Amino acid sequence: MAEIKPQVYKDTRPAEYFDQFHERARSREPDAMYEVVRAVVTPLLLGVYRTRAIGTEYVPSEGPVLLAPNHFSQLDHFLAGVYLRRKIRFMAKSQLFGPPGLTWIYRHGGVFPVRRGHRDDEAFKTVNAIFDRGGTVLVYAEGGRSRTGGLGEPRPGIGKIALESGVPVVPVAIYGSGSVRKWKKLAFPKVTVQFGEPITFPVNPEPDREQQQLASNRIFDQVKLMYSGIEEKGRRGVKQALKEQLPAPDPGEPSPRS
Repeated sequence: MAEIKPQVYKDTRPAEYFDQFHERARSREPDAMYEVVRAVVTPLLLGVYRTRAIGTEYVPSEGPVLLAPNHFSQLDHFLAGVYLRRKIRFMAKSQLFGPPGLTWIYRHGGVFPVRRGHRDDEAFKTVNAIFDRGGTVLVYAEGGRSRTGGLGEPRPGIGKIALESGVPVVPVAIYGSGSVRKWKKLAFPKVTVQFGEPITFPVNPEPDREQQQLASNRIFDQVKLMYSGIEEKGRRGVKQALKEQLPAPDPGEPSPRS
């Protein structure tokens, strides 16, 4: 993999600095900036990185939903959303907020911060506020980008959200994005994004850390399964395997064309 800058694990800015972003995310939907960014990045993702999606039908068309992908690249936000009609709200590390231009885009494009290196209850309150309005939230199951070239380990945060909210959780495998930095060497990977069947958990308003981790593990096990399937079979093989798993039509039922 190309060299990745070391991560800064603790944001030293006061929590109050981020209140402005949470207030907007809780009270307003992404505006036209979301569509502008989508229009700019879509040709790049579909043309240069040949991004294709599998299983978009598993993402509910309405109502609250949590997307739980693996994470290799800063493009993963866009890769997960390029084939979905729903506007996704992204939980992003707080260090991304600061530069005026980018911060303005984040505010208007549906991104909200989680304060890195701290227990950040405000981020979870924002998630729940978005769910209350029937929105879609993306939270990386590993909590941050994998630095090893392979899948990381799930963090308890995704399980906490799933248990406390009870909303459907759609596991998402993003394959190929770990190599997007090779564009400097004119190497452009082919990216596949697969959405899995939603997982739901009984509501637990106060899950302990072990329960959170167990829920996270269950979600990420599905991500791993899809990721390894893409790695072994390729996108065509995965599509074929899914087609073969579809139940045969009941011979007693009339054909849709009859």
